[in-house]
Amino acid sequence: MKKLTYGLLLASVLVAGPALAGGDAAAGKSKSAVCAACHGPDGMSKVDANPNLAGQKAGYMVAQLKAFRDGKRVNPLMTAPTKNLTDEDIDNLAAYFSSLGK
Repeated sequence: MKKLTYGLLLASVLVAGPALAGGDAAAGKSKSAVCAACHGPDGMSKVDANPNLAGQKAGYMVAQLKAFRDGKRVNPLMTAPTKNLTDEDIDNLAAYFSSLGK
């Protein structure tokens, strides 16, 4: 079942990815302070367990953040920071982190 879920998630990212990348990077930067605690202020985590966000594809980030927010992907560390994000917040965060170099 997990493989099917991840497969559908991946397919949705590949199909909708380009359409989801319309956020405002400046607005995303101002919203990213919460992310910096675990993922680093520049989107480069110092902890192996936390992924780097800098340079991630925007469509992928949008799909993952929405999955965490909506409870379709569960990680206790991501539940609180994503639960109140709007679709616009997510688009903006994705635009910001995707704009950063790796």
